[in-house]
Order: sequence, then C-alpha cells, then structure tokens
Amino acid sequence: MFEKDFRISYLLDFYGNILTEKQKDAIDLYYNEDLSLAEIAEHQYITRQGVRDAIKRGEEILFEMEEKLGYAKKMEELTGLLEEVQSLAAVVRGSKNQQMHFYKRIEENMILIADKTKDFVPEKPE
Repeated sequence: MFEKDFRISYLLDFYGNILTEKQKDAIDLYYNEDLSLAEIAEHQYITRQGVRDAIKRGEEILFEMEEKLGYAKKMEELTGLLEEVQSLAAVVRGSKNQQMHFYKRIEENMILIADKTKDFVPEKPE
C-alpha cells in the first residue's frame, strides 16, 4: 500500500477531465470514497496492480498539469486574498480611524485578484 497524498483529490477537481476514465474513476474512488485497491479492482474488473498503476499514472499527470498550469495554486492564492478582503471589510465597518489603511489594502487585493483571475476568464471577442 502506498501513502495517500490528499492534494491529489484537490488536483482532480482542476485537471480530472484530462485523465482516462479508468484513471479518474480509480483516483476518485481511492481518495474521495476511501475504497481500497481491492475494492476498486473489483469495481473496475481489473487487478489490484492495474488499479495501482492507473492511480500512480493519474497522479503523475495531475502533478504535471499543476506544475505547468498552476491553477490549484492560483485558486489558493485567490482564496487567501478574498478571505483577507472579507476580514478587512469587516474591520472597516467597525473602525473609523483605520479605514484608510484598510481601504488601501482592499484596493491592492482587488487589483491582485483581477490580475490573477484573467487566467481563468476567456477574453471577449472583439
């Protein structure tokens, strides 16, 4: 048995559609449904070794795609920025003397968010 890296489940959300159905299904069942290799093998009508190979190859592909595209990392960065904006906005509502500092931080974060999201949004045709 090999140790589970639960980042795989997160990467599957971003890049799962580029895997074969067997790879995607095996990874989903292993990481998200917590099935054993034997249970997945029975489900897919293949050997345990076949399941292990499908999972390992799928994991390699997911890590390669993240290394090339970085969508999961970008999403984590965006989530962090949005959480900070929410936090700052809550403080701004309650404190008058620090509003200018928080407005500046919110504006900076919104600019960063807009910059980072342009990779996710297709350009409009002219």
